[in-house]
Amino acid sequence: MNRIYLDYAATTPVDERVIDAMLPYFKEHFGNPSSVHRFGQEGEKALDDSRRSIAGNLGASPSEIIFTSCGSESDNLAIRGAAFARQENFGYKHLLISPIEHPAVQATVDQLVSLHGFEVSYLPVDQSGLVDQGKFKEYLREDTALVSIMAANNEIGTINNLSDIAGICRGRGIPIHTDAVQYAAHHEVNVDILGVDLISLGAHKFYGPKGVGVLYVRSGTDLLPSQTGGSQEFGLRAATENIPLIVGMAKAFYLVQEEGLARRERLIPLRNQIIDFVLEEIPNSQLTGAEPSKRLPNHTSFVFENLDGNLLIQVLDSEGFACSSGSACKTGDPKPSSVLTSLGYAPEWALGSLRVTLGKDTTRNEVDQFLGILPGAIKRVREVSR
Repeated sequence: MNRIYLDYAATTPVDERVIDAMLPYFKEHFGNPSSVHRFGQEGEKALDDSRRSIAGNLGASPSEIIFTSCGSESDNLAIRGAAFARQENFGYKHLLISPIEHPAVQATVDQLVSLHGFEVSYLPVDQSGLVDQGKFKEYLREDTALVSIMAANNEIGTINNLSDIAGICRGRGIPIHTDAVQYAAHHEVNVDILGVDLISLGAHKFYGPKGVGVLYVRSGTDLLPSQTGGSQEFGLRAATENIPLIVGMAKAFYLVQEEGLARRERLIPLRNQIIDFVLEEIPNSQLTGAEPSKRLPNHTSFVFENLDGNLLIQVLDSEGFACSSGSACKTGDPKPSSVLTSLGYAPEWALGSLRVTLGKDTTRNEVDQFLGILPGAIKRVREVSR
């Protein structure tokens, strides 16, 4: 069977050019960058070059780039590190997030609330997942330690405009973080345009290797390290840096900046083809997330009334198509997606979710094949879901 992958929001294959960039650092230039000998110096140079490359593509300074193991770790360091720093410096204990954040943000906030005495407020979002900017100031408090709002949602593809909110936070001296893991796979991430203080990135979402990420920390933003035991990464993340993966991430991020526009222009018509087909041809279906102009260029997501979304994923897989039901983190979870229930979907709709995300090499023929089997697959699943 010719299997077709349509789950690029979960992860992406590593670009061959990225593999080529990484290979020498697995065997030839394997030194620990903290070592003073020539082998270590080669590793340190690769580390410094990669840091400068990513900083340049973000419009940041190299000293503002912290390498981590993934986007989730970046979220953890940003949320926990900033919250503890603000608590220590000012006694502030209020956190403000949206109700549809990635679990790496939500679970970290939950722990801060349950174990460390913090309080959390949830900024309202509309049914498409856009934050209510008009009410934003009402939710800020004198003791607000941190704000965190996703740049683009992994489950529904909605893109938030953060610059105005970031400006309000900057005027109040409140640090603001964004999980840009999905956003950075398709759009330019410029720290001055976004205006936020902390940005989380993960390489495997943009054709880089798994196991490496970045946290951008604007100069002057206080963080307490959540991983101690060494002076690496300016004392904020103790661990010997994984040079091959860091080199790979720098290369992949560079390619996103160079090729991002061409990739978007190719993906948007394919994305729109899927959206139009589903809404026109499949009864009792709804697009989740924002309209096409306010969503990721490769992202489609739907709910179908009275349908078992997990069973649909299994049926599609048996037909040779890899998709997901909501977030990859929720695969196999029989409960409705918390994102969809937060947006107001009733369980009979939220349980029937489908996410189809395209990659830079996805072809129209692959999309046509998928749409050719989708109505039949949904009909079969509905028959057994009643």
